[in-house]
Amino acid sequence: MFIDKIRKKKSGVLVYGITPPKAITPSERVGEIAAKSVASLSTLDIDALIVYDVQDESVRTAEERPFPFSDSLDPFLYASKFLSSLDVPKIIYRPASKFTKEELATWLAGMAQHDFYPVFVGLPTPDYIPKTSLKEAYAIWKNYEDRSVIGAVTIPERHVLLKDEEVRMLDKVDAGVSFFVSQCIFNVAITEQMLHDLKKACNSQHRELPTVIFTLTVCGSAKTLLFMEWLGIHIPEDIKEELKTSTNPLSRSVEMAIRTATELTHYCIANNIPFGFNIESVAIRKEEIEASVNLINTVSGMLKKEGLR
Repeated sequence: MFIDKIRKKKSGVLVYGITPPKAITPSERVGEIAAKSVASLSTLDIDALIVYDVQDESVRTAEERPFPFSDSLDPFLYASKFLSSLDVPKIIYRPASKFTKEELATWLAGMAQHDFYPVFVGLPTPDYIPKTSLKEAYAIWKNYEDRSVIGAVTIPERHVLLKDEEVRMLDKVDAGVSFFVSQCIFNVAITEQMLHDLKKACNSQHRELPTVIFTLTVCGSAKTLLFMEWLGIHIPEDIKEELKTSTNPLSRSVEMAIRTATELTHYCIANNIPFGFNIESVAIRKEEIEASVNLINTVSGMLKKEGLR
């Protein structure tokens, strides 16, 4: 079970990430989409399903959004009402700052009833005035820590600039967080540097390392590549150029993701860091979703060879 693997610091955790349908989607169509998702996801070797909370981040950057923003269904509602037949734990993202303490308390009670696990994300913009701080949100969650686990997001690229990602992570561990889901990984060297500093900090403080779940995604077009950059995903220039000039960028991006997964697996095993992978498709094109499914099957096979599944 997902919660047992996280609590016991077992490596090889494997999850898949999806976004709910658009809020304007007719209810009957939502049911059809969910049924197809359940049929596809039920065949995957995964420990949990992440359901993202999609936010409008247009104010974060002056760059034009490659794909127009449209509100999505509430991820908790979508998971509880339409994905209940999928027999895997659900991890639900929530921007805690947008809700009052009372609203978060009600939401967490509902999460506990469904055995869902929360991941709180931070401010949508630096100047956003929060209704509830992350510290306050974690304090509310503490009421459920005996039967739940809570996650947080980590951004390895931020470590290059601020040199304090391990401090941010351990502050959240002190608040109750036991696993982290990374932003999409394209730069292994940066990620390994963050892990090195995290392990060093944990060793110096005589504490256990949290589980780090690395997000991998596929890219099938120049527009998807542009969108990933718009989202703030750091993609090294050589990788960008290779994807732009490739005759089959989707296939090439899958190869890159497999290489990233292999390198991070070997690094984490060598350094006794509990880890896992989250596979997603940023775009909703059928070809890219199918490629992400193939990717998770490949990563699952790789982890099995390492004796981790």
